[in-house]
Amino acid sequence: MKTRSAASLDSLADWLRHHAGSVPAQAHGGLAEAHVLWAEQSQRARELRECLATLDILRELKVDAETLIAAAAFPLVLAQPSAAADWGKRHGTQVEALLQGQIEAEKVWPLHAHKSSGSSAEGLRRLLLALVKDLRVVFILLARQLAHLRAVAKSGEEERRRLAQMTADIHAPLANRLGIWQLKWEMEDLTFRFLQPEAYKRIAALLEERREDRERYIHLVKEALRQALAAQGVEAQVAGRPKHIYSIYKKMQRKGVEFSELYDVRAVRLLVRDLPACYAALGVVHNLWTPIPKEFDDYIAKPKGNDYRSLHTAVIGPEGKSLEVQIRTHEMHEHAELGVAAHWRYKEGGASDAEFEKKIAWMRQLLESRDEQEDGGDHALLAGFSTELMEDRVYVLTPKGQVIDMPKNATVLDFAYQVHTEVGHRTRGAKVNGRIVPLTHSPRTGDHIEILTGKSALPKRDWLNTSLGYLTGSRARHKVRQWFNKLDRQQNVRDGRDILEREFKRLALASNGFEAVLPRLHLESVDDLYVAIALGDLTPAQVARVLHEVAEPKKDDVIPLNLPRPGAPSKARDRDAIVIEGVGNLLVNMAACCNPVPGDAIVGFITVGRGVSVHRADCKSLAHLATRHPNRVMQVQWGGRRDDRYPVRIKVSAYDRSGLLRDIGAVLAAEQINVSSVDSRIDDGGIAELSILVRVSDYGQLSQVLGKLRGVASVIEASRIS
Repeated sequence: MKTRSAASLDSLADWLRHHAGSVPAQAHGGLAEAHVLWAEQSQRARELRECLATLDILRELKVDAETLIAAAAFPLVLAQPSAAADWGKRHGTQVEALLQGQIEAEKVWPLHAHKSSGSSAEGLRRLLLALVKDLRVVFILLARQLAHLRAVAKSGEEERRRLAQMTADIHAPLANRLGIWQLKWEMEDLTFRFLQPEAYKRIAALLEERREDRERYIHLVKEALRQALAAQGVEAQVAGRPKHIYSIYKKMQRKGVEFSELYDVRAVRLLVRDLPACYAALGVVHNLWTPIPKEFDDYIAKPKGNDYRSLHTAVIGPEGKSLEVQIRTHEMHEHAELGVAAHWRYKEGGASDAEFEKKIAWMRQLLESRDEQEDGGDHALLAGFSTELMEDRVYVLTPKGQVIDMPKNATVLDFAYQVHTEVGHRTRGAKVNGRIVPLTHSPRTGDHIEILTGKSALPKRDWLNTSLGYLTGSRARHKVRQWFNKLDRQQNVRDGRDILEREFKRLALASNGFEAVLPRLHLESVDDLYVAIALGDLTPAQVARVLHEVAEPKKDDVIPLNLPRPGAPSKARDRDAIVIEGVGNLLVNMAACCNPVPGDAIVGFITVGRGVSVHRADCKSLAHLATRHPNRVMQVQWGGRRDDRYPVRIKVSAYDRSGLLRDIGAVLAAEQINVSSVDSRIDDGGIAELSILVRVSDYGQLSQVLGKLRGVASVIEASRIS
């Protein structure tokens, strides 16, 4: 049966009948369903023709059934994205995922109108690939774009140029990196024709002018090769190689030569059985005709970055004319023509191919290349794989549509500094997708971010405190540190003192005795300590930890004590959490009146029947007990264990609003803080006061969670209840 083009077919059912033999049987049901829906929308005839052309291209790529069904259904569900789930219920989750992937990819195309540079086009390619979770979606996008490009050949010049520019910026480079050459070549030729019509016509005319002579010459070459190969016992298929106008133009530009000086305008291709036959055929070619120096490339020994493999050589052929010969196996040829699509197969119920999955991951990284040039691009890209594969990135958008890529978990404040240092310094707030968010918010791929700025630079000292989570990137923190470095020393001393005293107050720690930590921190004075705090070189939690460590007793002065949890028997795993001077084997309880945590100065009080009750040294209840029973007071210290959890009560003051408790709970859950109880009240002024009993490992974790809570919208203050 003679195959008709997609343009001559009237319906999807007609297309399916003509191509039933080359369409996977599993796709027939889904395509038949799509035909019924298309038939109900006769006013969309042009879209149907493009859909059929897309299916034709995908069929030639030999894609699977799910890909064909998703391509046929997508134009039908585009106006109603929720319909994708219905297709998934009927034809499987893979079809639904492929439809959702196309819907996500649609977000990229409107942004192309804002593109103003090559780097912006690269950003759009990166965003597209970050949004796409299944590589088969890329095949559909490329096929659909090529079908659309063919369809606009008779449209207005403006529409042709707009579509051609988008194809040149995004689709053709993706096809190139995937190695889907048959799509890449046609896309490039069509975009060249639409964007540079005069140059296209000139080269096309030169090719057409000599077409008969070239065809006669290629026929002569093919016959000579067949005879020479047969004489040496080398089995090979010999065929002429089509020349693509854009590739000729690029080579003329790159080498600075005229059309008549190109070696590969006349070209043939040999397809052989296996790898040894490739080199045997090369020997036959070089014995038959004289090789041209420096025109031999062995892409089998050293494949291109997209895994393209072949032997390329240029010789002085019959009649003294230059000739290019390509030699490859049938498998290499299939890969060269179809790229990764040639190997895309899903085995029904079979296990996944680990090597193939690694190749797909490698291809995804390859697609993200910064260098789309043919010369040297592959080598430069491969050099970065060892680091790029280990790094998760998110791709977000500025209000003008520029794509910014950042490390995963970076904040909107990191984004502001990545846009520009001055934008970061002047940041007052941020919006993500139109909603106000805290500066500690981590955006996701595809989010639109708007930074709200003031008239003057005014960074905050808290931004340098890593435990508060404002900045995750060292470069951004360095920029903030540089800004504060420009201030005079006395200002930094004052600011550092304020930060340290304020944080110690929030942690309910005594803010004195800092001289003891100076040797351990390699500082000469307390003022130096304050400056280090102000510039972000140290955090209050680090100072508190060192203060605790230098105050610990020597092991020779204390006796380890087994410490059960309240009401539980002593266990070996609880040893060394507390050490008590001169006493052993006693039950220990943390006093509920003050809830000490590691780092607090503590004192023990011997109770009647409950062992030693451990209080904070400044506990008012302890002071009352010590007055009445001074002989029961004893020295205790924190030991070496840090993996237990201790109860501590914190207070959060905030303007009352809907969702406040939910947002506070989300912060505590994210920091893996266990909550024992929550008490709340709202005063007449609309201020919510929450008393939350949490369990923390030490004051370092306590400091971090208090900082995160202060970043919650409408929170006024978060501190420890002393």
